Amino acid sequence: MSNIFLKNRTINEFRWENLGDVKAGREDLGEEMPVVVYRLMQFTMLDVLTKEFGSDKANEFFTKAGFLAGSEFAKNVLDLTVDFNTFLSNLTQALVDLKIGVLRMEAFEVESGKLVLTVGQDLDCSGLPVTNETVCHYDEGFIAGILHAYTGKPYSVKEVDCWASGDRVCRFNAEVAS
Repeated sequence: MSNIFLKNRTINEFRWENLGDVKAGREDLGEEMPVVVYRLMQFTMLDVLTKEFGSDKANEFFTKAGFLAGSEFAKNVLDLTVDFNTFLSNLTQALVDLKIGVLRMEAFEVESGKLVLTVGQDLDCSGLPVTNETVCHYDEGFIAGILHAYTGKPYSVKEVDCWASGDRVCRFNAEVAS
C-alpha cells in the first residue's frame, strides 16, 4: 500500500484502505473519540475554506467531500445487493453502531424515489447554538453519496431543518436529480 502522506504526491485520491487499521494503530486509545474532536477538525477546516474561497464554495466543497464519503461508506460498509427495506435497516443500524446519528425515514415515494429522512443526535450539529440556518452540507453530500451508491441514480439532497435552525433533528429532502 502506498503512503498517502508522501511529500511529492500531487494527487490525494481517496481510497478506503488509506483509512488504515485503526484497531492496530490505536491499540491503547481505541477506535472512538469525543465528538468535539471531530467538530474541531470539521469546523476549523470549514473556517479556513470559507476564508479562502467564500462560504458558498466552502459549503460546496463540504458537500462534495460528503458525497465521496457517503459513496465509499456505502460500498465498504453496507450490502448494496439487498432490497430497499433491508438496505435502509442496515444503514440505520450502521449509523447507530458507528455513532454517526439516528436515521429515520419519514416519507418515501416508490415511483419517484423521493425521500424525506431525519437524522437525530448527529455528529455535525446536535447541540450547536441556534443560528437560524442549516449547516449540514457535509451530511447532504453523505446521504446523496449513499443513495447514489445503492440506486445508481444521482440524488440531490437538501437539508430543510437543522439543530442550528432551531429543530431537534436534521431533516433532509432527497430526490433523483434531473
